[in-house]
Amino acid sequence: MQNPDAPLQNSEALSLSFALLAAASELVRRINDGVVARGFEGRSAYGFAFTRIAAGGATVTDLAGHLGVTKQAASQLVDELVRKGYVERRPHPRDARARLLALTERGWANTRAAEEAAADVVREWGAVLGEAEVRALGQHLLRIAPKGPVRPSW
Repeated sequence: MQNPDAPLQNSEALSLSFALLAAASELVRRINDGVVARGFEGRSAYGFAFTRIAAGGATVTDLAGHLGVTKQAASQLVDELVRKGYVERRPHPRDARARLLALTERGWANTRAAEEAAADVVREWGAVLGEAEVRALGQHLLRIAPKGPVRPSW
């Protein structure tokens, strides 16, 4: 029997890395599929943008930094979100040259759909691992997860 406190071997670390990446990729895909099934169109990048915009609004520059893309790429994404009715541009309260991005009611509804889809996936994990194990997994991941923005893997 292997000592559970022994350092991970390289192959174990690689297996764990692949499992975490696969779980994260599957989670993003399933959330996006759930959002689409609930009547919204779009792509998973929308959700990553919504998380920044929902936190009190954002400028295109803020969004570009959050997503790790150029200002031009963020501006193109915002144009798409505005066309689809998820985001609106408002006057910025402190900078007359900037526009503040805000979620519309449709954007908030999309966000709620993503929360429901995520909950569906996590409930499935609970059926496999048990609720206590899922809660423990969540607590462990929160201890090691970086505190910065969650970005799509472009």
